[in-house]
Amino acid sequence: EGGYFYARGASDDKAQAAVWVDTLVRFKTSGFKPRRDVKLALTCGEETASAFNGAGYLATHERALIDAAFALNEGAGGRLDAEGKPVVFNVQAGEKFPQDYRLEVTNPGGHSSRPTKDNAIYHLAGGLTRISQYEFPFASTDASRTYFARMGAITPGPMGAAMIAFSRNPTDTQAATTLSQDPGLNGMVHTTCVATMLEAGHATNALPQRARANVNCRIFPGTSAEEVRDTLQKLVDDPKITVTTLGARSEVSKTPPPLTPEIMKPIETVAAKMWPGVPIVPILQPGGTDGAFLTPVGIPTYGVSGLFGDPDGNGVHGLNERIRTASLYRGRDFMYDLVKIYAMQK
Repeated sequence: EGGYFYARGASDDKAQAAVWVDTLVRFKTSGFKPRRDVKLALTCGEETASAFNGAGYLATHERALIDAAFALNEGAGGRLDAEGKPVVFNVQAGEKFPQDYRLEVTNPGGHSSRPTKDNAIYHLAGGLTRISQYEFPFASTDASRTYFARMGAITPGPMGAAMIAFSRNPTDTQAATTLSQDPGLNGMVHTTCVATMLEAGHATNALPQRARANVNCRIFPGTSAEEVRDTLQKLVDDPKITVTTLGARSEVSKTPPPLTPEIMKPIETVAAKMWPGVPIVPILQPGGTDGAFLTPVGIPTYGVSGLFGDPDGNGVHGLNERIRTASLYRGRDFMYDLVKIYAMQK
């Protein structure tokens, strides 16, 4: 409708899954004989820690089956401006580690007509407020510094200047502070923690006997989940509040996959042919992909596609999720040509 495919997953990420299948079909029907093996794994449960994760299962139980020099994955793509013109082509090289923590206060409770200052909700609220006022130290990777250097060159005003300054000197707190004012960029310059759920009390006329909150953190590469838990415990500064690390979605990847010429040159070659002059920019992904399961077991995983998305995010995860038909078919051609080059490398 109106030049778009609408469907749940149309953008994230059934479009790319369909292109991978289509690519192998085209290889087969054209008689293409690759020098290297090309493997395809379509898995489920990518974004949850509470359900079965296919990539996690393959990484831990069938590692030999998916053994590879590297993997291509979703996680990054191109971005269009409001007029539909390509602005930037991103390549994901590493991602932050998502981790949930439970903050909990228990209390004997009592009747609400006999209130005391020792209230579970007040304790929890105070701790959450202290967490909200804390900024984790600024950090960077090769991918994030390269991202800010290249994006700064095409971003006008103070934000572009801050990008360039941070890329040159990641200890420049003024530049980092400017970047952190943007919600999208904030996740790229340090670990972030945010309260996402609250649960407290059992009756309108009773003092709460239990108050809980979930704090969702996105941890920068090189920092452990336990280090963040310890930081949260210190921040709440209240012996009544316990901070518990909940189930981890995956291992923490200590180092992002390297952006070697063997990886980047084919991307640059095909992209330059299809989108001349559009900058190719590595990105550290604040969100989570299946690369979190593959990179730690020795399969460097890169988010790359020729799928260009709208500046509003294409309604991802919503009932209006969509992708431009022209973007899908251009991405199809890009990934076919790209995999063909990789498959013929020595």
